[in-house]
Amino acid sequence: MRNAAPKQAMEWLAASAADPRACKREWEHGESGTVLLPAGRFWDVLSVPEELGLLALDALLRLPRSEPGPTLADTASRRVGFFLPPDPVSRWVGSGIRYAGTGAWIAVPPPYRAAGALRWLVPPDGSGTLHTPTSVELALFQAAVAADCRR
Repeated sequence: MRNAAPKQAMEWLAASAADPRACKREWEHGESGTVLLPAGRFWDVLSVPEELGLLALDALLRLPRSEPGPTLADTASRRVGFFLPPDPVSRWVGSGIRYAGTGAWIAVPPPYRAAGALRWLVPPDGSGTLHTPTSVELALFQAAVAADCRR
């Protein structure tokens, strides 16, 4: 790691692990390069089908004055995960939508490289920036309309 940003991102992600040191060791020296991290403490993850997720991420990246949160792609399952603030009461409903909150575990590569089928589309920046649920909801709506128009 050549600058502070990847180190800060790694520290921020690892902080959600039961053993942050073991988490970082696995990222650095483990066979898979991924770790399972618990959702619900620092972040939840909204996972959507790949086409919808990529269109929504494009919409989010075009929002003025918006800092995108971490976004993870799983090319094996063809899904995109948006990291959101923890919210134990909200429910996301839609075709193919999965919400991982308290009690769920997410396979996560290190913030500075891909691992297997997992890669960061927007890596964490280490500051704790997350997507806002309202902006993700709007972006998913726009993505669904765009996907319908393509058909």
